[in-house]
Amino acid sequence: MATALYGPDGFFVSGPGPAAHFRTSVHASSVFASCLSGLLASLDAALGHPSRFDVADVGAGRGELLRSLSVALGVSGEPTRSGRSGLIPPRAGSPETLTTTAANRPSPSGPASAGSPPATPVPLAQRVRLVAVEKAPRPDDLPPEIDWVNEIPEGITGLLVATEWLDNVPLDLAVHTPEGWRYLLVNPATGEESTGDPVTPEDADWLNQWWPTPVLTPDGSLIKEFASEVGPESDANLLINGMGGRGEVGRSRDEAWAGAVGRLDRGLALGVDYGHLRGGRPVGGTLTGYRGGRQVTPVPDGSCDVTAHVAMDSAASAGERVARCAYTLVSQREGLRALGADGGRPPLSLASRDPAGYLRALAAASAVAELTDPAGLGGHWWLLQPVGVTLDPLMAR
Repeated sequence: MATALYGPDGFFVSGPGPAAHFRTSVHASSVFASCLSGLLASLDAALGHPSRFDVADVGAGRGELLRSLSVALGVSGEPTRSGRSGLIPPRAGSPETLTTTAANRPSPSGPASAGSPPATPVPLAQRVRLVAVEKAPRPDDLPPEIDWVNEIPEGITGLLVATEWLDNVPLDLAVHTPEGWRYLLVNPATGEESTGDPVTPEDADWLNQWWPTPVLTPDGSLIKEFASEVGPESDANLLINGMGGRGEVGRSRDEAWAGAVGRLDRGLALGVDYGHLRGGRPVGGTLTGYRGGRQVTPVPDGSCDVTAHVAMDSAASAGERVARCAYTLVSQREGLRALGADGGRPPLSLASRDPAGYLRALAAASAVAELTDPAGLGGHWWLLQPVGVTLDPLMAR
């Protein structure tokens, strides 16, 4: 999986990039970036308007999110846009010192003298450092104000964002047998699967903690053993996925997320992804592939995306151990609505007095509806992990 996605001819390294094959929240609408710019403003205030505010996009694709944020923040020189403000999956992720136009701008003036009014903070557009973290080569048309690196930089103060990155962090699959969990092997040329060796003690520990063990019923079929507190949504999952017995070993995703959180000095790590919780793990697994806008067999030959949903609670727990701060886990629908994306239809009275404005507002409402649809992109998880900062209760409840 690692070679197929990130090797020299890997799916994310060569070719036109993810946007040619699937649609994410970033690709769906600029509303996503507009909402994140609002989150940046709140985070900047919580951090005390630092002289350098980092925005690191992990698994940046071809820089689509940072291009939009550059415009929304007014960094690109284009006018800042205001307003109130996906279903196919994703990407991967320095030098100690990064040099950018923004990093070299003057820092805010020192503390005000006694009795004088507080100084107005230097605008965020003059302090922000935009960093794309991606294995692919830097796009020729990427604006110069966006840095391009292939590893997550250290010492981040600001926001680390990873939209549909963790679902492409390579992982092992396991199948449950009468003797216990064994690795599931795949022929990288054909996709043919076979059963391999028993899983390592580390992977067995992860599966025992985070992936409830399938058990055999008297008729020989596999069912899922759920914790006693599991709710009705997991019962529905059991009915749909009652046959199977695969486990997707998320230990590599936990390590990747914990490593990303560890690169923050102060700020917020935001992970946005397809996922599930322990009480509703899909018995048959979620591994699949995408190519050219279509779902395909996940053959790891470099010709298609190979992706599996994320064990969000496990990743969150790993990040919390590093940050030593409580995390927040909400749906994208909740997250975007908290940032002002309500998706309400504009009043019909606007159509008579400003037809063009009504059409723009209607288009914006349609975009918000797509981003917040609970059956689509709105069902993505938002994992918010603060590091050394206290956030507005609205987004850290």
